[in-house]
Amino acid sequence: MPAHATEPDTTTDPLARERAHLGASRAALRAMREDVQALDIRDVTANWVNAAVLEAQIEERVKALADLSHTPLFFGRLDYLHAVGAAEAEGAEGERFYIGRRHVHDADGDPMVIDWRAPVSQPFYRASKKDPLDVALRRRFGYTAGDLTAYEDEHLSDPAEAAQSSKLLQAEIERPRVGPMRDIVATIQPEQDEIVRSGLGGTVCVQGGPGTGKTAVGLHRVAYLLYAHRERLARTGTLVIGPNASFLHYIEQVLPALGELEVRQSTVDDLVASVEVRSTDAADAAVIKGDARMAEILRRAVRSHVTPPTEPVVVVRGSRRWRVPAYTLEEIVGQLLERDIRYGAAREALPQRIAHAVLVQMEQAGEAPDDRVQDAVARNPAVKAAVKAIWPPVEPAKLVLRLLSDAEFLAAHAEGVLTADEQKTILWAKPARSVKSVKWSPADAVLIDEAGDLVARTHSLGHVVLDEAQDLSPMQYRAVGRRCSTGSATVLGDLAQGTTPWATASWADALRHLGKTDAVVEELTAGFRVPREVIAYASRLLPAISPGLAEVESVREAPGSLSVRAVAADPTGPADPADLDAAVVAACVESLAHEGSIGLIAADARIPALAEALEAAGMPYLAPGEETTASSRLTLVPASLAKGLEYDYVVLDEPAAVVDGEPDERTGLRRLYVALTRAVSGLTVLHAAPLPEALEA
Repeated sequence: MPAHATEPDTTTDPLARERAHLGASRAALRAMREDVQALDIRDVTANWVNAAVLEAQIEERVKALADLSHTPLFFGRLDYLHAVGAAEAEGAEGERFYIGRRHVHDADGDPMVIDWRAPVSQPFYRASKKDPLDVALRRRFGYTAGDLTAYEDEHLSDPAEAAQSSKLLQAEIERPRVGPMRDIVATIQPEQDEIVRSGLGGTVCVQGGPGTGKTAVGLHRVAYLLYAHRERLARTGTLVIGPNASFLHYIEQVLPALGELEVRQSTVDDLVASVEVRSTDAADAAVIKGDARMAEILRRAVRSHVTPPTEPVVVVRGSRRWRVPAYTLEEIVGQLLERDIRYGAAREALPQRIAHAVLVQMEQAGEAPDDRVQDAVARNPAVKAAVKAIWPPVEPAKLVLRLLSDAEFLAAHAEGVLTADEQKTILWAKPARSVKSVKWSPADAVLIDEAGDLVARTHSLGHVVLDEAQDLSPMQYRAVGRRCSTGSATVLGDLAQGTTPWATASWADALRHLGKTDAVVEELTAGFRVPREVIAYASRLLPAISPGLAEVESVREAPGSLSVRAVAADPTGPADPADLDAAVVAACVESLAHEGSIGLIAADARIPALAEALEAAGMPYLAPGEETTASSRLTLVPASLAKGLEYDYVVLDEPAAVVDGEPDERTGLRRLYVALTRAVSGLTVLHAAPLPEALEA
């Protein structure tokens, strides 16, 4: 397919015409924004509440109509063979549509840019020579710093033109990145687009190796669902869950380019943060606390607070005394327990059930009580005292505190669920005196969240996107599942990148804990980000870390993208750590000679020494999550925070140290696999110690 570079700007120049359309589209977008800013709502609002709501809506609209100068307003064009229906094309007529991040229309209401999420835009991603979808021409645009500088055409309905890969698409994927994550809306592939546009009602799980675009799929999907189901999701809510704050900061910069400004984001830890987390568990304790068996222990512990009634309830109203015998109370309590409703809901129902039993007696005595009488009886001191004795309130944090500090209480509810050794592992050596004095761990917070849901239902959202899902424990999956129990989810991850001791073994297990067993599992195996040489090197680890998982097949040939260098030890004595530090600094200098971002990834324990070496060499560096600039392109990344990040060039320090920094070899090798696959253009590996055997294989 022909790719057209910059040519002289003349009226007959196609590139000049496209630039003119871009300029006119930006002007139209400004006019749309000015029209909204000029709205006078003084005569259309009935009261101050209506005015405040309308002002907030106008403010949101103004934000949505902002022109992002460094983000292409449109990135493609479709020329159809036949006219497209006006309704399907958002009111447009004719055969040519510019595809971009948002809809833009001119003063007459005719579309100048079509939102990439609109039905008429779908063929931009899915049309092919085999199935052109009535598209005669697909044009892709190339940009440099926001300026339209090139285009290339595919004549999909011309049998004389052979199918070729897109050079501009390849260039966009490989484009050196300084600043936010690269523009991804133009790089979605047909198999990814199919997942993006799947319906809101079903849950989708995407297994994808490094560079297969699973995060891009997740972000596109939430943006598409907000476009296609905006009113419904405005009521029910959406949430993107990521592994850490750095990762969330990294991806939130992409959403405006997808047409969305406001999407709530959270980590799992923040999601369940009802108590202050001030400590971490040993790996063996965290694994047990994260086990789904803990849900049954908590259920038993919560229900154990219900005490069978032994005394009748006597309600005095005026001169009459109404007696509810103990056996009737016992029957009511039994019915509530059999229904297995939440503890708090049952506790609220109990006084009404007791009051109803009194009303039955009143009616039998010839009285005609109504609902007001029943409510009054339910509030009677005798009834309230009985409810407090039979079904006392439960505070989730206090319950978990007792479970983890009282060996007898834990044993009573863990019988047949946890072994004696497992119980001993999770018991605190020094019990805390109060909830506030406890040094809670992240796993404890998840247990409290589970207990909280047993007491009162957790609010469910319309859709949740869960990225890097392979690292969650069963109890964390349950916590996320509660947030979409009546909605749907998009689950993204790679089993080979599971770097927690409790990492999931299969997606079937994960989806069962999430409560979405009917989810569709899709696998992405085509790699678009990591060069073929680099991913092939990292894939040597797969047999050891995730047997049976398909290797990523990169579509990118990049000869010379991988360099593995041994730092020779001094033959007269042991290796000097300073030699490795100096070699790493030199490799960073070498990488900085290229355009784009540089990531120096090392075992967490090596970060202080490397930071000192960089400072001594006068090389400024950033922390993960800080935005790169033209003058500051090097980021020092602990291996524990590398997941989900990408850099044009990566320098990896001492692979053996990355492996040794984890509690077991498999987790260490998985952490190494993540570190090896963060590069877009080039990877340099430096080591003084022998490489792990799995990598040498």
